[in-house]
Amino acid sequence: MRMLPHRPPFLLIDKILELTESHVVGLKNVTMNEQFFVGHFPDAPVMPGVLIIEAMAQTGGILVLSTVPDPDNYLTYFMKIDNVKFKQKVLPGDTLVFKCDLITPIRRGICHMQANAYANGKLVAEAELMAQIAKKQ
Repeated sequence: MRMLPHRPPFLLIDKILELTESHVVGLKNVTMNEQFFVGHFPDAPVMPGVLIIEAMAQTGGILVLSTVPDPDNYLTYFMKIDNVKFKQKVLPGDTLVFKCDLITPIRRGICHMQANAYANGKLVAEAELMAQIAKKQ
């Protein structure tokens, strides 16, 4: 919460497990209390794919924001999402682990990364993400 501007219920990562100059690993415990399960789907709850992508992006945002000395003065914006694949459903009780690795070095605040999400040791989603940080106005 110190780095990201997101707040519950839209803060979708619980913890950063690992952070280097070229990759980041984050975690989200998916509980039945998540607000999105009220409507997606009441009798068969499944975490929406777009929120899995957003959680991967928030994890990647930590990576790019860690490159500036004052991350609270920046926001991160999507530029591109490519090659998205959903491989497994994410259900209440799952623990999601997000791994984001740089594809190219961060230049001028632009981060191009490969993001993967795992639950129960299995790949559940993958995407190539590009984002840019910009100073708050």
